[in-house]
Amino acid sequence: MLSLLKIEWIKVKHYRTFWLLSLLYLISLYGINFIAYRIQDARPKKNDMANLLIGNPPFQFPEVWKTVSYMSSFILFIPGLLIIISLTNEFSFKTHRQNIIDGWSRHEFIVVKMLLTLILAVVSTVAVFITAICFGLFERGSNFSIENIEFIGYFFVQAISYTAVGLLFGLLFKRSGIAIGVFFLYVVVLENMLAGLLNKYVYNSGRFLPIETTDNLIPFPFLRNIVNPYLTITDPLLLLVLSAVYLTIYYFICLKKFEVEDL
Repeated sequence: MLSLLKIEWIKVKHYRTFWLLSLLYLISLYGINFIAYRIQDARPKKNDMANLLIGNPPFQFPEVWKTVSYMSSFILFIPGLLIIISLTNEFSFKTHRQNIIDGWSRHEFIVVKMLLTLILAVVSTVAVFITAICFGLFERGSNFSIENIEFIGYFFVQAISYTAVGLLFGLLFKRSGIAIGVFFLYVVVLENMLAGLLNKYVYNSGRFLPIETTDNLIPFPFLRNIVNPYLTITDPLLLLVLSAVYLTIYYFICLKKFEVEDL
């Protein structure tokens, strides 16, 4: 398997679009958190009402683990795009056929792509971990703490879910433009609409949809003294189990589809 990963590395190491998007993603991780930091830092420091509404400073330890994980989740579509581009390029340039001719099994080919989703999720999580430490240490009056660090783990679950969905759509549609369009449409629009309808008419069941399940692992970190008391909090263990079930379904569909379809 290591030799297959080396071949995968050869495919992407000179691909500028892949690395440009990766760099954009890392910059955006810092940028989106910096914007949130500047907004909350601009609040009146001696305003008791503002401090009561916001609660503990969101960029101080231990809240920073939750805050950075939540803010960073808004750009998780970028790792999903990287997976889609990586896979659809295989179909566009017929390199998947060449790999099979060279001795790869279909199972090995798709498993390598699954490993790529895992690698991107790990890299994303490490980047979020470093970003959280930097903001936490930079914040005045903040003392390092690992309390709430489990939210970094929840972010990893989110990251691997988004990349797995990207892999699934890339395999289903094969063309990058269509796959990217459907990916955005589903993640940003369709599931949010469906979740809203289900939450309204079927007792908050929309929060158990595939993307919503992982998104709900990390609650809204700001104004929680106002917002959170009115939210229905779901047991994280239930969400993690459902996330694992969905992830298994994504990978199972990918395996079976690639193993039986025409090349």
